[in-house]
Amino acid sequence: MSLRTATASDLDGIMALERASFPTDAWSAEMMRAELMSPHGRYIVDEEAGRLLGYAGLRAVSGAADADIQTITVDGAARGRGRGRTMLRELLRTADERGARTVFLEVRADNPVAQQLYRSEGFVEIGRRPRYYQPDDVDAIIMRVDLAGWKAQGAGAGAWTGAGVATSGGVCT
Repeated sequence: MSLRTATASDLDGIMALERASFPTDAWSAEMMRAELMSPHGRYIVDEEAGRLLGYAGLRAVSGAADADIQTITVDGAARGRGRGRTMLRELLRTADERGARTVFLEVRADNPVAQQLYRSEGFVEIGRRPRYYQPDDVDAIIMRVDLAGWKAQGAGAGAWTGAGVATSGGVCT
């Protein structure tokens, strides 16, 4: 497993995973390109032997109190090995480095694997958006984590390093 910051040259690989993971509501290539290029975002990719196995994105304006996990996606054949958790932790560290105190996300109500991952890292449900994911009519569960609490608990089940990439599944949005 090797994490690195995503670049525009990763767009095709990211979009292949996006379409495979979210067949009914995948982001467009134009939307993803804008996210990759935004100064307020950080997208990372997970590679192994030159193959893109996952990606994740954060929107965190430097100095803002809040940040948002935009997406976490792991190739179906690579799930269940801690890749999603590792990317999530890296995004939470980035949010902390940019000054955020709270991180939010939405997750599909029909994705218990992702929900459990987020809960295990200290996220709590704070609301729901009915029928948010279209065309599937699936609710979004809104979750939040306090970064100070997350760090105080040792970054969930792993050790807080303060920077860099941790060593530690499922499709998460």
